[in-house]
Amino acid sequence: MTSRATKVAYRPGTPHANLSRNVTEKQIHLLRESFALIQPKAVAAGLTFYRNLFALDPSLRAMFQSSIELQSRKLMEALSYTIATLENPKALVPMLEAMGRRHVSYGTRDEHYATVLTALLGALEETLGAAYTPETRKAWTAALGFVADTMKRGAAETQALRQEMIEK
Repeated sequence: MTSRATKVAYRPGTPHANLSRNVTEKQIHLLRESFALIQPKAVAAGLTFYRNLFALDPSLRAMFQSSIELQSRKLMEALSYTIATLENPKALVPMLEAMGRRHVSYGTRDEHYATVLTALLGALEETLGAAYTPETRKAWTAALGFVADTMKRGAAETQALRQEMIEK
């Protein structure tokens, strides 16, 4: 497969095109290939993510009311859906925006997204081992950046509506 710089998830002029991180066809292939390696270790990968997250910012632990095992499962389900629908923004974007809206009620702020990205990339590296190549890291960074930007967009819409209601 040759590397192409063609945008797959979004094309100029499509809704939310400004959120695109230029995820290429080759990167989508790498994401799916690496996620297939992660799936049999999904529980461990999820737990590794939360270990990393709380090591980076222990104050985030208080945001989680349910078990970390349940949160890990939800994380891996969301990642699975994201990887499966990268080429279908009409399905993916609304789900990510809704997730961003929900996370506002948990107390998630924009600055948390960078911490989550760092923790998740570390968990992927630990879980994948030698399969976590620089190209794979770049693909995950692009895809997760897109996820974070889209979730932040959903969160911003919720925050704007709340502010509007307060001002009335």
